[in-house]
Amino acid sequence: MNGFIALRFLDIIDILLVAFLIYQLYMLIRGTAAFNIVLGIFFFYIVWIIVQALNMEMMGKILGQVMGVGVLALIVVFQQEIRKLFLLLGTRYNLNKTFSLESLFSRDKTEQEELPIKEIVRSCEDMARTKTGALIVLVNKTELKEYVDTGEVINSRVSDALLQTLFFKNSPLHDGAVIINKGKIVAARCVLPISNKRLKNAELGLRHRAALGISQVTDAQAIVVSEETGKMAYAFNGTLHENMNPINLIRIIEKVCETNK
Repeated sequence: MNGFIALRFLDIIDILLVAFLIYQLYMLIRGTAAFNIVLGIFFFYIVWIIVQALNMEMMGKILGQVMGVGVLALIVVFQQEIRKLFLLLGTRYNLNKTFSLESLFSRDKTEQEELPIKEIVRSCEDMARTKTGALIVLVNKTELKEYVDTGEVINSRVSDALLQTLFFKNSPLHDGAVIINKGKIVAARCVLPISNKRLKNAELGLRHRAALGISQVTDAQAIVVSEETGKMAYAFNGTLHENMNPINLIRIIEKVCETNK
């Protein structure tokens, strides 16, 4: 019928997909400096539309040239957020396991050693009691090889005593992060990306920003023990949870690990 917009089923799917991508982009950049950049780009785009509607040729050509290179500029500005978006899609739908060579050619699945969550939390609790600063990263699906390469390879079984030894203030490996994959301490003194997200608590230091940073760009979990206060914090999926007690910390780590199986 004339006067009515023909809306197909594929058009509805198209609208839903665009809405989903916009929502995911918002969730990735909210609370960061990138959010203000997006608002600025949106304002710039609205001005360009108005200029075109008013037939202002000279201004329209200038803004059109700027918009022409806008895609490249967005890739440069939002490279961290774009990386996290693709990581989110890959880990959420378990693409690594679905398309891995092991799943195609291997008939026998070897059982990996489980993550000793209680042992790790007990160690953090002991270090919190003595106000020993610590930063522990728990690998999920992404192996974090680029961050492991920045530290000293350990490849040792997780134990309370070893973790406390690594973070002892006179230890040469106490500075930086310890990365744990399943039941092994993979590396120590690892360098992590620092988050530029505005934190509610301005007193939080580099350990907390590093924990938040690794959780923003990967699917890893991070535990922080504050050297100043002795309090424990937990970071996952770009969110930092402060003042964690051992029971809640064990519960939230177990929940994430169960979800990622």
